[in-house]
Amino acid sequence: MHMGTLVSITVVASVEAVAQSAITAGFVEIKRLEQLLSTWIPTSELSRVNLAAGQRPVDVSRETLDLVSRSLEMARLTEGGFNIAIGPAVEAWSVTERQRIPSDAELRSMKGLVDWTSIQIDDEARTIYLPRPGMRIDVGGIGKGYAADRAVEVLKRAGAVGGVVALAGDIKTFGNLPGMKGFRVGIRHPRQEGAMVATIELQDEAISTAGDYERYFEQDGVRYHHILDPISLEPARRCQSVTVVAKEGIMADGLDTGIFVLGPERGMELVQRLPHIEAVIIDDRGQMTVSSGLRTRLRYP
Repeated sequence: MHMGTLVSITVVASVEAVAQSAITAGFVEIKRLEQLLSTWIPTSELSRVNLAAGQRPVDVSRETLDLVSRSLEMARLTEGGFNIAIGPAVEAWSVTERQRIPSDAELRSMKGLVDWTSIQIDDEARTIYLPRPGMRIDVGGIGKGYAADRAVEVLKRAGAVGGVVALAGDIKTFGNLPGMKGFRVGIRHPRQEGAMVATIELQDEAISTAGDYERYFEQDGVRYHHILDPISLEPARRCQSVTVVAKEGIMADGLDTGIFVLGPERGMELVQRLPHIEAVIIDDRGQMTVSSGLRTRLRYP
């Protein structure tokens, strides 16, 4: 268990000892990143950034600066659909812990705290500053993809020639397994437990899915889930799930959330504009849309 989820690493190497050593190094790297990035760890760098909101810039490592910079890039790409400043609203909902619906007044009071454009990064000084007290960065929608990318780099340096790093639904593959051309991954059905809508074979690619079925509660027949629209600060309603395939885990992980918020039409328009990005979008009615580059690659049950 790392980053609040089950992590598995599978590798291919010339001999078993190299494979085992690489796997150990991969887990060590994910654990190290968790200590820097997890806002559940009070001593992490991002926890210190959040604690100093409205007071002062905080010195951070190159990894934390890199992740936050890439997160802001993702926010620009998705027109704010992906937003790491959403932390105060995520905390107010606490979907799996409290199962309560924040009042309109509560949500309105947070509007000024979720402005991702106000996050200040100083590359030279290597600092991050949140200018308003109460602001809170939350990288839950992108951190696992970033960790998968970094773990794969470590695995390769340790001698692995192929493998898979999976942080729950955030999966990064490289190389091949013996006798196989790629790694087969299933795309889960958002409304049928244990069912798949399709499978795909990945090669040197990452895949990530954002869905309204992982963390949610129902009240009066309404599903309240953890993917919040940064404008309304309520659960985004236009999709049931979004799966993104990309070269980098960080892109797949950030874009699936941003596209989920944008909705199927604007989301697929974005996918078709971006190089080396593909997606499967299941909208709020259960209709599935597949980007052009995936249509011949998906296999259906």
